[in-house]
Amino acid sequence: MMTGFRLNLAPLKEPLGFIKFVEWLTAIFAFGSCGGYSGRNIVSLFCSEGRNETLNVTFSYPFRLNLVALLEANTTLCNHSVPVTHLVGDSASSAQFFVGVAIICFLYSIVALLVYLGYMHVYIDSDFGPMFDFGLTAAIAFLWLVCSSAWAKGLQNVKDATGTAGITSTLALCKESDVACEVTDFANMRTLNVSVVFGYLNLIVWAGNAWFVYKETRWHSQKYTAQQGAGARRGQQVPAAI
Repeated sequence: MMTGFRLNLAPLKEPLGFIKFVEWLTAIFAFGSCGGYSGRNIVSLFCSEGRNETLNVTFSYPFRLNLVALLEANTTLCNHSVPVTHLVGDSASSAQFFVGVAIICFLYSIVALLVYLGYMHVYIDSDFGPMFDFGLTAAIAFLWLVCSSAWAKGLQNVKDATGTAGITSTLALCKESDVACEVTDFANMRTLNVSVVFGYLNLIVWAGNAWFVYKETRWHSQKYTAQQGAGARRGQQVPAAI
């Protein structure tokens, strides 16, 4: 059996190779729209006496909000002494899990495309290759379901913690009767919303790809052969009794 590299672009025209290329692209969009994010909310403090104040709240991936300072030092705002204050919450685990799965998928898609385009003659002649590909593809589809759901919840926690209600409950000054707090300029979280969409899109793509990979395994070929044999037996005519 020839095992050397033989470039063949034909698999890209078939579902097996084309979907893998799509998975490579969607993985890039998934970790790119989440992993590089940085945003800033502006919080306005409306004081009943004295001038109004503003606070800048800058947060970024991996969204360890408990390390983000609303106030980095003790200060006086609206004629009130305010201690060092940090945001509440930590969505790092879900964000890093999501990005980690996306990077793994990005790398595996490259390896799989290399095999499809250069070693397809080895892939289709072996039992291990398609079975391993199917098992890993199915496992990755499940990981996309878990990490996308976890990140969707983590993103909602980020929005809640950095919104007006979250800031008001975190900053003790906002609970004073003569002070009102409001987020007057929100960070653009469109890319984070897009990352969640791409997470679930990856789930659909990888789940669909699992079927086409399964068709390359011996499990499918054995089942198909058995069905053909059963059909042939049913098609045989029983000799008429004399």
